[in-house]
Amino acid sequence: MDNKILNVLNFYVLATSLKDKIRSGWLKWNISKERLESVAEHIYGTCILAIAIDSEFDEKIDLNKVLKMLVLHELEEVIIGDFTPFDKISDEEKLRIGAEAVSKILDGLVKKEEYENLLNEFNSHKTNEAIYAFCCDKLEADLQAKIYSQEGYTNIYDERNKILLNDDRIKKLITNGSKNLADLFIDYDISKLSIDTFKQIALYIKDNDFIK
Repeated sequence: MDNKILNVLNFYVLATSLKDKIRSGWLKWNISKERLESVAEHIYGTCILAIAIDSEFDEKIDLNKVLKMLVLHELEEVIIGDFTPFDKISDEEKLRIGAEAVSKILDGLVKKEEYENLLNEFNSHKTNEAIYAFCCDKLEADLQAKIYSQEGYTNIYDERNKILLNDDRIKKLITNGSKNLADLFIDYDISKLSIDTFKQIALYIKDNDFIK
């Protein structure tokens, strides 16, 4: 009994440390808001988004499975941190070191293999639930970028952002019409949103302010 309790407590302490880890993208873009979104808050946002979209649109997914994926999908960041598209690491390398980190974090839990399989499914982007969860992950970041932009906490042309503005991907997006942080995030992610509902929501928030 004591071992099971310790397993619960050890996992809780590790996983909830994400409450204190700020999302790296907001730091890189020098968002001026005093309190920035944590990784744990991003996870919560993805879950809320998954529930809301499931309520309004019939995407034929197992919502409980999606929510488990989303609750666990950033678990690796407890150890390896929050990588962004600007970090010099390949997708393959990130998956490898992420899997190693998750294995350590889940070590001791009876359902370790089940949770690892869920994360492997999420990272494969092949099943309906994995694709839905992946789209929630991307769209939540787009929504937060829109919120920071609409509230006036970001200026992509800030002098501190000059290194990011020299990135060829950013140059191309700006040339193609991206005007602010929300545009950059949405225009970068739009092709990855393979479910039409998510794509339509992304296009809507790009063109409309939704915070009153």
